[in-house]
Amino acid sequence: MQEASIRVPLIIGNKSYTQLSDDICRPVEGKANKYWWMAFIISFLALLWGVASLSYTVGTGIGSWGLNKTVGWAWDITNFVWWIGIGHAGTLISAILLLFRQRWRMSINRSAEAMTIFAVICAALFPVFHMGRVWLAYWVLPLPNQFGSLWPNFNSPLLWDVFAISTYFSVSLVFWYLGLIPDLATIRDRAARANNKMRNTIYGILSFGWKGSARDWSRFEEVALVLAGLSTPLVLSVHTIVSMDFATSVIPGWHTTIFPPYFVAGAIFSGFAMVLTLMLIARKVLNLEDYINVEHVEAMNKIIILTGSIVGIAYITEFFIAWYSGVEYEAYAFINRATGPYWWAYWSMMTCNVITPQLFWFRGIRRSMVATFIISIFVNIGMWFERFVIIVTSLHRDYLTSSWTMYHPTFIEVGIFIGTLGLFFTCFLIFSRVFPVIALSELKSVLKAIRENGSSNGGHHE
Repeated sequence: MQEASIRVPLIIGNKSYTQLSDDICRPVEGKANKYWWMAFIISFLALLWGVASLSYTVGTGIGSWGLNKTVGWAWDITNFVWWIGIGHAGTLISAILLLFRQRWRMSINRSAEAMTIFAVICAALFPVFHMGRVWLAYWVLPLPNQFGSLWPNFNSPLLWDVFAISTYFSVSLVFWYLGLIPDLATIRDRAARANNKMRNTIYGILSFGWKGSARDWSRFEEVALVLAGLSTPLVLSVHTIVSMDFATSVIPGWHTTIFPPYFVAGAIFSGFAMVLTLMLIARKVLNLEDYINVEHVEAMNKIIILTGSIVGIAYITEFFIAWYSGVEYEAYAFINRATGPYWWAYWSMMTCNVITPQLFWFRGIRRSMVATFIISIFVNIGMWFERFVIIVTSLHRDYLTSSWTMYHPTFIEVGIFIGTLGLFFTCFLIFSRVFPVIALSELKSVLKAIRENGSSNGGHHE
């Protein structure tokens, strides 16, 4: 396949295959640097705080949270939807961009897939612990009647969540591990040459006897395409079903048909922002600046502009439909969001999600690592506020003024959320020390294209 000579390189530094393998495998084979240890200690302490908060919740009950009769959902479901949204970008980058043959995805897909796995694990904690009796969490599954007299309600979107998210997690896990197998075999072979018997044995088991033969590669590529085809509709269906938790209710501000596409666009928006946050940290901590460069960041920022604009249009559409419907309850729900007691959350959401990403229209900002990192943090914060606004402001003032109330999170809820952040970053940091964070086998195909076109474009362009 011949590449255009004007295309900028996806790998810089004029690397050889040996240098490529050394750079990608170094974080796995070498010792962690001080930046990794600093990040790990902070993340692990946050995780311990979350474990203590969850333990207190189980021992004391859900009354330790700030929920009340009117606001029965708050931080727990806000964080659940936020984490599920973050998990969307991994499968999108891996599956959809694979089907479209986008080569720039190869430097970020591995970390994005891992991010999906960890984000779904964090998300699953919230509905499970919201049950109160965690030891009875299996009741949400369609078990035979001898386990109890209460069957799950298959008409409930909450049960659809269980099936959609568990399917999404399973397919994403298999897709992620499948891509790892050739790289695990590379680490196995390097360990054998270095006479490291323990690493050779461990990675030999993990690589399932991969030999790198033509038959291995043929089957690998076929299965990858099949899983990409399965994953693509899951990207759209999972957050669509999550949105139906709200859209199928009769609460003002929730009962709207725009939620499925709105939630999917928002999930991709927040997921790409978190991928940028992680990758910009990883490229510094793991010295991967030559493999995650300006071109990757700019491509992702263009997607953030697109999805951020879709989200902004959805916000405006909600207000228009609330007015056009002529339903006074619906109109009040949106006026209350913008001018009521939680106005600060609404305008934080609008600033972070609608205004801030528009800065990426400027090429200098779009290609700036510092500006991108700051804006990605703003987007993550804004998307959290979006879920908070949708859930809390719609519940705290509903049809009956006698039931109007305010919700205030407790120290325990804050601790649980910080704990999930700690869990997420701890898992990612451990992942970066055990597995290659960049798909080495795929990146070699990019290097091959650069070398094949080197004579025509001076060895600098892909």
